Amino acid sequence: MRILILGGYGVFGGRLAALLADLDGLTMLIAGRSEAKALEFCAGFEGAAGVEAVALDRADVGARLAGLNVDLLVDASGPFQDYGPDPYGVVRACLAAGVPYLDFADGADFVFGIAQFDAEARAAGVPVLSGVSSFPVLTAAVLRVLCDDMEVHDIAGGIAPSPYAGVGLNVMRAVVGYAGAPVTVWNGGQEAEAAGLASSMRYTVAPPGKLPLRNIHFSLVDVPDLRVIPREYPQLRSIWMGAGPVPEVLHRILNLLAKARARFGLPSYAPLAPLFYRVLNLMKFGEHRGGMFVRAVGEKDGRRVERSWHMLAEGDDGPYIPSMAVEALVRKAMVGEWPHAGARPATHALEVSDYEALFEGRAIETGMREVAEGPLYRRLLGAAYDEMPEPLQALHDLDESAIWDGRAEVLNSSNAIGRLMARVFRFPTEARDIPVRVTFTAQAGVERWERDFDGQKFHSVQSEGVGWNAHLMVEKFGPIAVALAMVLRDGRLYLVPRRWSLFGVPMPRVFLPAGTSYEYAQGGRFCFDVEIRVPLIGRIAGYRGWLVRAN
Repeated sequence: MRILILGGYGVFGGRLAALLADLDGLTMLIAGRSEAKALEFCAGFEGAAGVEAVALDRADVGARLAGLNVDLLVDASGPFQDYGPDPYGVVRACLAAGVPYLDFADGADFVFGIAQFDAEARAAGVPVLSGVSSFPVLTAAVLRVLCDDMEVHDIAGGIAPSPYAGVGLNVMRAVVGYAGAPVTVWNGGQEAEAAGLASSMRYTVAPPGKLPLRNIHFSLVDVPDLRVIPREYPQLRSIWMGAGPVPEVLHRILNLLAKARARFGLPSYAPLAPLFYRVLNLMKFGEHRGGMFVRAVGEKDGRRVERSWHMLAEGDDGPYIPSMAVEALVRKAMVGEWPHAGARPATHALEVSDYEALFEGRAIETGMREVAEGPLYRRLLGAAYDEMPEPLQALHDLDESAIWDGRAEVLNSSNAIGRLMARVFRFPTEARDIPVRVTFTAQAGVERWERDFDGQKFHSVQSEGVGWNAHLMVEKFGPIAVALAMVLRDGRLYLVPRRWSLFGVPMPRVFLPAGTSYEYAQGGRFCFDVEIRVPLIGRIAGYRGWLVRAN
C-alpha cells in the first residue's frame, strides 16, 4: 500500500508517519513544498515501513496525483480555515483520480462542507472523510457511549495539550486567525454566532482514580463538532468545544485580543501567528501531561443526568493522539477494511473500542464519571471505587456515623519548628503501638473524622471540592484546607496534595503541604500510612496503623 501524506514532515503528518512505522508493506510518500525538508525527514526515519520524499505543492496535486500511483491521500497540511478560493482542490483531484481521501481538518466550515461531494464520491467508489482527528472523531465516539440511554441537551468538551507538545505554525496561524472572528455554534437549539476564543470555562480533567490535570482554562475554538454533532442529537440545546493551551498568561492575552477584535471589528491577527508560535514554543514549563474531556448533560426517566469522559496522556504520548484516527483507518485499510464510499465528516469513522486498542501500551488513561448521590469517596472515585480492596470500601461506605478501632504508631518531626507546628494543629506526639479510635460522622455529603490516639485527639472535615478543586477531596484542619487527589494504584489509595488555602485564601503552590499518604488492606484490615510534610521544614507529623469496625 502506498499513501501520500501532504504535509508529511509537519507536526501531524510526521507523527502519523511515526505511528505507522511498524507496518511492513506500507510506503509513505512524505510530501510538502520543501524537498529539502522532505529528504531530511526521510533520512531520519526508522521503521519497517518505507518512505519517499516528494516535493509537492497542494496546488499541483491535480496534475501529479495520477503519476504518483498511490492508494490513499492524507492531507495533513492545513490550515484548513484558510485555503483560499478553492479550499477543496485536493478533494476534487482525488475524486478525479479515484484515490481515497482523508484529512486532519479542524475547520468547522471545511469539514461540514465536505458532504457536497458525496454523490461524486459514491459514483467514483471512493471514501472521502474530513476531520479525521480528535475533533470530531474521538469526541463523537465518546458521545455515543455517554448518551446511549439518555436524551442529551447540552454538550461541552475540551483538549488541553502538554506545554511540551509542540505546536505547528499552521495550527497557530489558524488559531490566531479565528481569534475574535465569527464562529458558528449551536445555542438554544439553533445555529448562532460567537467569537472564537472570546468565551471561556474552567474544567478539571480527572479520570477516576488517576492523578488529574490541574484546573484548566479552556476557550471556544472553531472545530467541526460545532457544526456536525448537533445533527446527531435532535434534542440538543447547546454545544461548546474549547482548547486549554498553557501558559495561561499567553492564553488570556489571546482572550483579550479576541474580545477586542469582536468588539471593535479589528482585522485578523493571523500576521501575529509567527510571534505567538515562537513564544509558545519557548515557554515550556509545568507538568508534561495533557488531557481531554467530553461532558454531556441530559435527561433519563425524567431525571437530570450528567456524565463525563476524561483522558490523560503522560509525556510524549499525548501529542500523537490527534494522528491516531488516521492511523487506525490506515491499519484497517491495510487488511482490506476500507470506509464505505461517499464524502462525509468522519464522525462515525471509529468507535471508542478502536481508540482503546490504539492507547494500549501507552501512557494514556481514560475513564467516565457520572454525577450521583452516595458517600463522599464513592462520588469522587466513581468507577474506580469498586476497584479498591474490600476493607477500604467498607470504611468509606459511610451513611451517617461509624467508629473504627485499631493500633497505631506516631512519628514526630525531627526539628523544633516542625514539632511546634504539630502542637498547633494538635497532632499526636511520638508513640509506639498505641490504641487509636476514629469516629466518622457523615452529613449532607460532608464527613468529619475525629481521631483519638490514646487520648490525644484532633479532627478534620472532608468534603467534595468545587470550582478550581473539582474532582478533588478538600480536607480542612482548622484554617488550612488542602485539596487532595485520590489516586488508586497497586491496590493502594493515595491522597496527593494539589492545592491549598489559608482562611479560604489560595496559597502559593511552592508552600503546598506534601508527604506520601495512602490507605491499603492487609490481613483483611484497613491500614493507613500518613505523612504530613511542609517545604523547608520537613515532616511535622506521621502516623501509621490499622483499623477494624467497632460498631
